[in-house]
Amino acid sequence: MNLLEGHRAAVTGGGSGIGRAIAHGYAEQGAEIVVIDIDGGAAGAVRDEIAAAGHAAHAVTLDVRDRAACVRAAADIESSVGAVSILVNNAGINRRNPVTGDAETVAGDWDDIMRVNLDGVFNVTRAFLGQLRANRGRVVNIGSIQSFLHVRTPNSIAYTTSKHGVLGFTRALAAELGKDGVRVNAVGPGLIETPLNAAARERNPELVQLFLDHTPLGRTGQPDDIVGPAVFLASDLAGYVTGGIVMADGGYRAI
Repeated sequence: MNLLEGHRAAVTGGGSGIGRAIAHGYAEQGAEIVVIDIDGGAAGAVRDEIAAAGHAAHAVTLDVRDRAACVRAAADIESSVGAVSILVNNAGINRRNPVTGDAETVAGDWDDIMRVNLDGVFNVTRAFLGQLRANRGRVVNIGSIQSFLHVRTPNSIAYTTSKHGVLGFTRALAAELGKDGVRVNAVGPGLIETPLNAAARERNPELVQLFLDHTPLGRTGQPDDIVGPAVFLASDLAGYVTGGIVMADGGYRAI
């Protein structure tokens, strides 16, 4: 099937993990891909992987925290590659420290996480807004099980707050842009094994077990587990779906 034929998709954080998997999955469904990452080498590597599989792809180096750079990048992409009709806001970071910890560390983590996970989503979406409205586009934001409050995941006040914000942003944007034919949804991953959390998983196996104890499917997720929901939300199959979140968490929120 070519569910995304004729679309051009920009994927932030596309150089690794979930973003890389979505970029490949979208390409396999016929979309032309713009891989966006703060690590230009990683973005280029994914572009080359997709091109080697016979699909069209481009790479862009971008720090989503830089609002002016986001505006420039969106304009450059439109002029050199073409207008984007699908935007995936995937770029994100996570750190786990108790709010009662060292004041400077806690405040620094808060600022860093909000700048990437929440400000970055706003910056990139706002930069591509004209293209998305012109093309009746689709926005897929990457939320989390922590878009919903869970006391089972302690020491993550900034990350949890940022992902609540992503879900709120998703709903508010869907309400505002529906009249333009732009659909805005989110995917809510559970514990997905990615380079972002590799060190934390190795350092803190009891946290992994905490997740698994409340995951009916009994396993951690892989980046490819997020591709199906992301393809669905970007495709015409979800033509009457907006302002929602599709959970891909192994059933974590069921118990």
